[in-house]
Amino acid sequence: MKSELQAILSALQDDKGRVVEVWLDEVGATDPAARRAIQPDAEELLRLLREALAADADPGAMEAPAWAGTRQVLESLSRSRAARGQSAGDTSLFVLALKKPLFDGLQRKLASDPAALMPALWTATTLVDKLAQRTVATFQQAHEDIIKRQQEELLELSTPVIKLWDGVLAVPMIGILDSNRTQIVMETLLQKIVETESELAIIDITGVPTVDTLVAQHLLKTVSAIRLMGADCIISGIRPQIAQTIVHLGIDLQGISTKATLADALGLAFQKTGWRITHSD
Repeated sequence: MKSELQAILSALQDDKGRVVEVWLDEVGATDPAARRAIQPDAEELLRLLREALAADADPGAMEAPAWAGTRQVLESLSRSRAARGQSAGDTSLFVLALKKPLFDGLQRKLASDPAALMPALWTATTLVDKLAQRTVATFQQAHEDIIKRQQEELLELSTPVIKLWDGVLAVPMIGILDSNRTQIVMETLLQKIVETESELAIIDITGVPTVDTLVAQHLLKTVSAIRLMGADCIISGIRPQIAQTIVHLGIDLQGISTKATLADALGLAFQKTGWRITHSD
């Protein structure tokens, strides 16, 4: 084992309780409850660091098997903090605060050997910086995963499939219709058609601000998929300006039933499915 790694390991092994206390002080955890909350993370990370250093792991090769446990606890720490809404800076600062007790320990160990102290401090700095970089990278990925999952959930919530009547489903579209959203609508609607054994679906685009060639293509793909499932489709919400745009763009909706309002589409759906609604005096 290199002398620098041996010195770092010795500094972390001697008076383990003091290392944790100084670390938490440097983090700024003065509140007893907050201190108790993060102390297990600090103790677990120190334990894994000691195990990796005892295995003569190279701090410059964090992907090595010897660092697997350390990587795992850092990733878990980053993901849990990202889920709680904390920042990447706060997470990396927690790791960087380890430098204080580590430097103090090295100074005590190597006070009589200044020539050995500087390389040990440099190795310790490199080690802690690598750990902090790992937390930032993991935190960023975890944060992106959370945002992506929330976007998918919002898309699902913004495109509900509603059962209007026996055999009749409706999908009220609100906002911009893009490829991702079309895919979600198509998957959700087709699954609902299978579950409810519906024979007709109404796609209401009243809430879609504009219809261009791309939006029309998305609608046509959805209609084609519905027909492949053995069901039929009605598009409602065709306002005058949208009708003019469709004609101007030369978009062919021939063979697709269209209505101006959802109420008109429901009336047509009743006719197609053989229902007759009468007013009771």
